[in-house]
Amino acid sequence: MTVCVFVGPTLPQSEVKAILDAVCLPPVAQGDVYRVATSQPRAIGIIDGYFDGMPAVWHKEVLWALSQGIHVFGSASMGALRAAELHAFGMRGVGRIFEAYLAGELEDDDEVAVVHGPAAIGYPSLSDAMVNIRATLADAERAGVISAIAQAAMIESAKRLFYQDRTWERLLTDAAAAGMRDDEFRRLRDWLPAGRIDRKRTDALEMIAEMRDFLAGDPGPMQAAFRLEWTDMWEIAMQSTTTARAVIDGVMEERSADEWLFDELRLDEDAFDAVRQRALLRRAAASGRRWEAPAVDASTRRAAERRLRLRLGLPRRAQLDQWCSDNDLTPADFARLIDEEACCEALAARLDPDLRRAMLDQLRLDGDYGRLAARARDKRAILAARGVAVAAPADIGMTPIALVAWYFEKRLARSVPDDLEAHAKRHGLTGIADFYRLLAHEWLYSQRG
Repeated sequence: MTVCVFVGPTLPQSEVKAILDAVCLPPVAQGDVYRVATSQPRAIGIIDGYFDGMPAVWHKEVLWALSQGIHVFGSASMGALRAAELHAFGMRGVGRIFEAYLAGELEDDDEVAVVHGPAAIGYPSLSDAMVNIRATLADAERAGVISAIAQAAMIESAKRLFYQDRTWERLLTDAAAAGMRDDEFRRLRDWLPAGRIDRKRTDALEMIAEMRDFLAGDPGPMQAAFRLEWTDMWEIAMQSTTTARAVIDGVMEERSADEWLFDELRLDEDAFDAVRQRALLRRAAASGRRWEAPAVDASTRRAAERRLRLRLGLPRRAQLDQWCSDNDLTPADFARLIDEEACCEALAARLDPDLRRAMLDQLRLDGDYGRLAARARDKRAILAARGVAVAAPADIGMTPIALVAWYFEKRLARSVPDDLEAHAKRHGLTGIADFYRLLAHEWLYSQRG
């Protein structure tokens, strides 16, 4: 493996491969850079990454990759954020979004966040990124389509929206309701189809081209100008990461007995979440420390609100208002809830690397360990007898969509999650291919008759 690029809604993988000979991987999440870096690629490119539903890529795993002589590039979305934060350590940022974060002109992660469809259909963007909206409105003002006053008002209106609600259709509706002049409204509406700017896409393509040109010069390994501090927490984090075996180009390493047991728990997502929450409490109590509540700034608070609303299925403002009404919460009560949620997530991030052992202990205390371990051993033996090491949907004569529908709609009697990649990683899997593997194994086991 020579070059790896984490990419999702910003660019189709085919466009990356047309420019650069690279292995394209799903949007990056916590632990992914470390796992890829262990295979010693020449370079890693980060375009897209997860902001919600799972922990974001660690800063320290990027630093570790740099310290191992791997060149790391970032652009457009999560890549631009991390490149601005780690520029001083040698991560190479590319594009105007990166430059804006580096200069402090942009600070919030919601500037680049979008909601997107599943990997099976190419991660289509279902909302518009704030950075693209800013760039488009700036061009519209320069072209005389709208006034500077209208531009500022629309930017302010867009920024107030939850990122999942940011679409041009919504912005035009709000502009009309806010009394935008009819002539400006018509000009902007007619100009948008050809005038819209996709800044994220432009920056991502620039990064891919820069990686190609840089590597064509046959550079040596990255020479890090810093010394990576080897801490107990980093040691724990690496051990936790390596237990979740990577699935890259369809190849999976041998999985441990604990991983087979965790697979059984993952098949019941409600039970998985409940055990994880109790394990977090157990780890906090066992730490013997008095945890101080971290400061919650505006950016952290917004991120916590996004995650909570996604988890509760409240992407729209009207849905949130109804939920607050149903739960007897005032706006002040909801704000307090968000602050507490942000503090809980900060504590969880500190404890998460050592959580697997605590989850196993919790299963033992709940009386569920023996049952899950026995089912895992039985499944492993049945699959081995059939000569199955790692199964994919095609191996069992099913399409991914049919397999997912079988599991969620028939087995669980619930709807399929909007983002299967996020669902998989939230439950400790490496990505959607690993999730398909889990379901394929369960389908085969269910046919043991």
